[in-house]
Amino acid sequence: MKKFVTSALAATLVAGSVLATPVMAAGTQNIPLLVYRTGPYAANGIAIFAGMIDYFKLVNNRDGGINGVKIKYTECETGYKTDRGVECYDRTKDEYGSIYSPVSTGITYAIIDKATHDKIPVFSMGYGRTSAADGRVFPYIFNFPSTYWSQATAIIRYIAKDLGGMDKLKGKNFAFIYLDHPYGKEPIPFLDIMAKKFGFTYDKYPVPTTSMTEQKSIWLQIRRTKPDYAIMWGWGAMNPTAIKEAASIHFPMDHFIGNWWSGSEVDVKAAGMLAKGYKSAAMHGTGKNYPVYTDLKKYVYDTKQADNLASAGDVLYNRGLVNSAYVVEAIRTAMKKFGNKPMTGEQIRWGMENLDVTAARIKELGMTGLTPPVKVSCANHEGNNPGIFVQQWDGTKWHMIGDFIPAMSDIVRPIVEQEAAKYAKEKGITPRSCS
Repeated sequence: MKKFVTSALAATLVAGSVLATPVMAAGTQNIPLLVYRTGPYAANGIAIFAGMIDYFKLVNNRDGGINGVKIKYTECETGYKTDRGVECYDRTKDEYGSIYSPVSTGITYAIIDKATHDKIPVFSMGYGRTSAADGRVFPYIFNFPSTYWSQATAIIRYIAKDLGGMDKLKGKNFAFIYLDHPYGKEPIPFLDIMAKKFGFTYDKYPVPTTSMTEQKSIWLQIRRTKPDYAIMWGWGAMNPTAIKEAASIHFPMDHFIGNWWSGSEVDVKAAGMLAKGYKSAAMHGTGKNYPVYTDLKKYVYDTKQADNLASAGDVLYNRGLVNSAYVVEAIRTAMKKFGNKPMTGEQIRWGMENLDVTAARIKELGMTGLTPPVKVSCANHEGNNPGIFVQQWDGTKWHMIGDFIPAMSDIVRPIVEQEAAKYAKEKGITPRSCS
């Protein structure tokens, strides 16, 4: 991808970080992207950020921007490293900061206090700190359409349905394979709560970030314990390694379920037919069979502007599309209140908090079936419809199976509020009123 960096800006670069667009011109909406196209998670990052960028190009080329305001995106390479992500945030926030989508739980955690102080929203779509769903305590952090805890409850609900009912969970044993990283550890407290409530047990198998491709001992242990299901919270090279190792011990693949960061083409293609039957949670549709792709072809692909055309239609590319669509709609919502001009971080926060992407609006965007409706509020930054779809690999591509699985919000929300209250007490925050 061509990178344009002004000489003045280039002088501020440090090793490993690149800012990739000119300084924001008057009348443009600049959006910083904390990308990772290098390092052990590069294959994932390349796809998801390509989707984000191509959607911004689509809006610019097809619509002339957001209500006439062109989008300028600015890349800063993090390598998926938290310290570099913070460094990128600090370097871009004053000149470029309007809204951040780090696509990293570690980076998200690290910039929560900074972004709140700077009045810049952080959109951690389906990842990050779950308790940030309480907008009274976390006014600038948004994690719709569903949090890790909600996803965990929906996965357990799906397994229960597969077994024949919630009562059938009692006495079952699961294996939980997770990246030994803040992201991988995020659902553990809630799995503990559900295990106690529903009477199942689960064994933890952490995978170090420094040895993601060394899992033989883990899967030999799983072969001995013979869990009823395996659940994976993985990322990067960990996922294809786990899937291949599961196949090598003949673990039943239709009883192996990953979360939505463990369910992309990058994760299964290396195993191919050996991965047949493997399932994962999903927050959106797969493939290219959506009207938005007709527009992408006309306005982005055919004009040779695609960021990474090989990724188009892949799960993570679609996630990037959806992420940017939500950001654009939030900015558009903010403009209804503040006028058709570049929005500040504080104004975009208002747009995020008043976001209401209806089924009718999704149809207008050409995304029916690609993403479900979502409505955000002051108190609820997770959105009003948390849950998952389930997709299954047939050896060559993903297929959506079954209906939407709602989260157990009656269990999740009280814990979200408890944890948010603890955070507020620790930080000396007085929760705002949303009445």
